[in-house]
Amino acid sequence: MQRRSRIAVLAAASLLLVAGCSSGGGPATGSGGSAGPGGRAGTASPSPSSSAVVPPAKGTVRVTGTVATGLKSPWGVAPLPGGDLLVGERDTGRIVRVAAHGGKVTELGSVPGVAPGGEGGLLGLAVSSSFGTDHQVYAYFTTASDNRIARMIYDERRQPGNQLGAPNTIFKGIPKGRFHNGGRIAFGPDRMVYAGTGETGDKPLAQDKKSPAGKILRMTPDGEPAHGNPEPDSVVYDYGHRNVQGLAWDADKRLWASEFGQDAWDELNLIEPGRNYGWPQVEGKRKGGAVPPGYADPVLVWKPADASPSGLAYAKGSLWMASLRGQRLWRIALNGTKPVAAPQAFLTGEYGRLRTVVAAGDGALWLVTGNTDGRGTPHKGDDRILRLEVS
Repeated sequence: MQRRSRIAVLAAASLLLVAGCSSGGGPATGSGGSAGPGGRAGTASPSPSSSAVVPPAKGTVRVTGTVATGLKSPWGVAPLPGGDLLVGERDTGRIVRVAAHGGKVTELGSVPGVAPGGEGGLLGLAVSSSFGTDHQVYAYFTTASDNRIARMIYDERRQPGNQLGAPNTIFKGIPKGRFHNGGRIAFGPDRMVYAGTGETGDKPLAQDKKSPAGKILRMTPDGEPAHGNPEPDSVVYDYGHRNVQGLAWDADKRLWASEFGQDAWDELNLIEPGRNYGWPQVEGKRKGGAVPPGYADPVLVWKPADASPSGLAYAKGSLWMASLRGQRLWRIALNGTKPVAAPQAFLTGEYGRLRTVVAAGDGALWLVTGNTDGRGTPHKGDDRILRLEVS
């Protein structure tokens, strides 16, 4: 039975609100005239001011409908032009199309080579910035040997179940593990492909700039290092991450990322090219002089029981963070790079584990549950996609 929605607004007294940048950092959008995530060259570090309207300290969430039910281990979600959603199932390797109106589910097909296991499988999805002409769907997935990113042509004129072309791998060799495979991919405002990766439990990989593990990667749609990256021959955009799960850009084209911590702190980070986000030397905020300077501090931290964050979206002037273990949706209202107030928690425990949240383009959100991933407690109808009206 579907659980009735209610709004649970919690004061986040246990959270730390800290500055997003430590001393010694570089510019937010590239240095020396290089173009950064918003395609702007030579700009200074992010300012607390913003062209976006500052949202109120207190917001609201209202569940307006259940769009789809019966999905199995849904993970990646990619909105199509027109509003329908492509949804990838981690453990089956299937990609389905969910109609925004009516919720009809149509199978495109399965991604060949997906080897599910633990936290691996078919993970992030994205559609090309030029989807209207090239019809390319991008997928981040685990194989028997690695994690990789491939693209496929989607031809909806073909029979359901046979609408995906053969995958063309654009980037491979991302280390795989039973845990910490990262997996979120997205096209940025600069039309480049961004991917969040994990360190697979091999902690030193996060600090190894030659490894794509424990990083955010930035590449062209063909998988080549993007112009303006910190190292011109590398797709590594930043480093020092444990397991990046969410990527989102705000109204001023600043990149934010949500990340699993270990035992102490989950993190929300403001991403700047070339910065070191500390793992495994630092988890959460740096403490006094316990570690050398030069690491970027998170903007916000949570206890893992309250978060264990996954997807991240931006809407109505706020970041919205889906939480797995925390079983809630966090709202982080922003004034530029600063939170307006302590984050609010919504839907706590109402729908179980929350895997992915996606902006619907009209100020609403799509929210995807994650109760069939082997760690949740599935209820009748799980997993599901909900539509939310937010403020």
